[in-house]
Amino acid sequence: MTASPQTAHDLIVVLGGAVAAPPESLGGKGARLDEMMRTGLPVPPAFCLTTDLFDRFRREIGLDDHTARVAPHAIRDQVLAAEIPAEIGDAILDAYAALGAPRVAVRSSACREDSASQSFAGQHDTVLDISSATGVLEAVKACWASLWSERAAAYRGATAAGSIAVVIQQMVQAEAAGVLFTRDPVSGRTDRCVVDAVWGLGEGLVSGRVSADSFTVDPAGARVTDQHIRYKVTKAVSVAPGIVELAKVREELRGVACLSHEQLTGLAALAMRVREQYGAEQDIEWAIQSGALYLLQTRPITVEPPKPVRRSPYREPQPEPVQQGTLWSRMDIGEIFTGVMTPLGISFAEYYQYNVHSDCVRATGVRDTGDIAGQMGYLQGYVYLNISYTSYLLSQSIGTKDEKRITERFASEDIDQAAYRNPFGSYRSGVPTALSTAFWGKATMAELGDMRKRAHRMVGARIREFDRARDLDLARLDRGGLHAEMQHRLRFFHDMHVGYMPYFINAFTLYGALEMMCGTWLGAAGERLQNRLKTDMSNLRTVASAREVWELAQLVRQRPRVLRIITSGSAADVAERLRADQVGRVFWKTHMEPFLRENGARAQQEMELTHPRWIDDLSYVVKMIRRYAEDGFCFDAATESATDPRAEEAATAIGELPPIKRRTLKSVISLYEKCSSLREIARMSMITSVWLVREVVYEVGARLVAAGALRSLDEVAYLDFSDVLRYLVSTEDPHEIFPRTTIDETRRTFQNYARLPAPPMSFVGEWEPSRAGAPIQDGRGLEGLATSPGIAVGRARVVQDLAWQADELQAGEILVTRYTDSSWTPLFALAGGIVTDIGSMLSHSAIVAREFRLPAVVNTEHATAMIKTGDLIMVDGDRGVVEIVEK
Repeated sequence: MTASPQTAHDLIVVLGGAVAAPPESLGGKGARLDEMMRTGLPVPPAFCLTTDLFDRFRREIGLDDHTARVAPHAIRDQVLAAEIPAEIGDAILDAYAALGAPRVAVRSSACREDSASQSFAGQHDTVLDISSATGVLEAVKACWASLWSERAAAYRGATAAGSIAVVIQQMVQAEAAGVLFTRDPVSGRTDRCVVDAVWGLGEGLVSGRVSADSFTVDPAGARVTDQHIRYKVTKAVSVAPGIVELAKVREELRGVACLSHEQLTGLAALAMRVREQYGAEQDIEWAIQSGALYLLQTRPITVEPPKPVRRSPYREPQPEPVQQGTLWSRMDIGEIFTGVMTPLGISFAEYYQYNVHSDCVRATGVRDTGDIAGQMGYLQGYVYLNISYTSYLLSQSIGTKDEKRITERFASEDIDQAAYRNPFGSYRSGVPTALSTAFWGKATMAELGDMRKRAHRMVGARIREFDRARDLDLARLDRGGLHAEMQHRLRFFHDMHVGYMPYFINAFTLYGALEMMCGTWLGAAGERLQNRLKTDMSNLRTVASAREVWELAQLVRQRPRVLRIITSGSAADVAERLRADQVGRVFWKTHMEPFLRENGARAQQEMELTHPRWIDDLSYVVKMIRRYAEDGFCFDAATESATDPRAEEAATAIGELPPIKRRTLKSVISLYEKCSSLREIARMSMITSVWLVREVVYEVGARLVAAGALRSLDEVAYLDFSDVLRYLVSTEDPHEIFPRTTIDETRRTFQNYARLPAPPMSFVGEWEPSRAGAPIQDGRGLEGLATSPGIAVGRARVVQDLAWQADELQAGEILVTRYTDSSWTPLFALAGGIVTDIGSMLSHSAIVAREFRLPAVVNTEHATAMIKTGDLIMVDGDRGVVEIVEK
């Protein structure tokens, strides 16, 4: 008797239902979900469109297997354009109705997906939060078509595409979500689970766009053994079918753990069941809705156990005295390297190190630039300056001969400087010193004659290159043309950094001479004179940019139509709405474009290429204009005060010096002011050169997304800058230069860094993560470094993400943050005081606080962990103490 032919309904399977289907027909993801549901694990209800259904669809629309092999993009387009045959479409919608027609996630489930050899994670499409019949059918086609996407084709290589199933699963409207690893991604231990958790949908964690809590759980003892609760400003949310965007986390949840102890131990217990069921270590995605825990999918961990965590910034092992005796620091190194950097940022820093830094050092009058490989180091995503080797090399020059001054400048408070000895010893005496002295003298004389003219040349070059870049459409260049453009911009990058460095070193040297004279000749009055000079000269351009934002706000207030555009809707599209409006367009051309021409290349941590500049994303500037316009804030009132009696005291003390000392001191002050002023002018040219390189990198990123080598522009963060240059100079297939396995491994390594405590600002030898200090929970006080005098009492405002939180600081609140750089300056005008985890007397937060006459305590280490927004705190900028007056 002949069996009845199967209908389309027969080829759709309810997962975990009464009728079991062959696992191979469900695809990797579908088969695992079916197995999990059958063993009673909490998996959201779902059904699966089997590979047999897909094969029927493929036959009915006439897909050509030969074309699929040689031109997969053509097949993808054919699938997307096709109408799903009525019988198949009706069967899908009947199954959707039987599920209750809820909001669903439509997920691809390819045959080799989630296998032990290849995970295919992210290679095929998932469409979230679909709530209509039409939407379900379109999402199914998108998943089917993704079998021939560029990224999937590149990932599987020469292997045939095979078939694909699709899982349609009830959408979990996650309050919290994340991943659990049954093997520790950092240590490789299998006796504990590691859980990463975020508020909102797990897509925010997978893309790396939101901060995550990290927990270590002992499943055998049902206890949490370690946790890192991070300040979580944003979460991923579904804003429309198939569209996930970032939104703010409610203030009261930002510093709170995403999971309770009970939820963590319960999740770990489920994970042990999954691991036992499959007999392999697992990577499990989970979510919580209304307190209920759901497992969304699981896959075997396909990567090798991690390598041991590096403990030294040296790339290569060094002789033991050097390895254990080197002083490393990331304090105030231009304040462009302070924070953690992405793999792209680190690789760009390495490009600077090997192609630019040596010339920068030589431009300061240093003859022997030494081994460039030893001058910088990298640890857990942070850039460190080798202070030991740098001070050794600089000691060959007269102006920087005293190594102790350099060590003191870059060492944090916890370095025992009395016990420290430079492992490189002293620079060679005799002929090498004589040659270096002569070289330094010649370079110094040339610098004195050219320094002012060079600064003006750098300004002119900056404006020319900025205007040229704005007029050039990079998308119209072919690969060779884009390579030529990158080389042009890298030459400019080189020249601007080399031109800037003498100003930086000479200002540093002159300040040291000034410090010595003031301390010896003026006593306490000399210290106050130093601080005033450092404040006045370090922020000429930084504070000016904040003033220009305020001036824009005043112009906006005078134009009601422009004010309505800027203060309404999302800050992200204000630029577009201004240019679309007749009055707004005039304002943009007359006022915004000149402002951006001067300030548009600014950003947080400027050497990090992934950070958008003000000209790339105007949101931060718009938020500050809104704040200044709403409050009727007066910038001059924030920066001016009554005559400082301590400045008068210093002036009196100078006047009482003997004539020769008085003239000498005034000459040094004048030269220091000149160097500092020129340094601030040149700095904008240096910053602009980084933005110019960033533009080309992101054009390459856009092309890699179009080619399927990257899933989105977010993945630019995981590229290596040297590979970007290789892509531009060659004709190689981008998938060969940027293999998916390398990108995924780089992302995992970067994410593992987030699970570790941040290494210190400075340390000697090697650093062991287990040595990291934790905030003291008892007591209400924090000690730090007093950097700007006075006492302020006010409500705290913790700001961890400048772009998202710029509009939250209220006038008079105490700004509490990890660290600041020049892009934070506009916020200082609103604050009542400053508290930071990181900083020194010469850090941005300290200097700008003094400029705005704000009490400031920096280097508290744990302020952002201990203080919550809304706490009433007292900032004592004289004693270096922060007290929580009222929780």
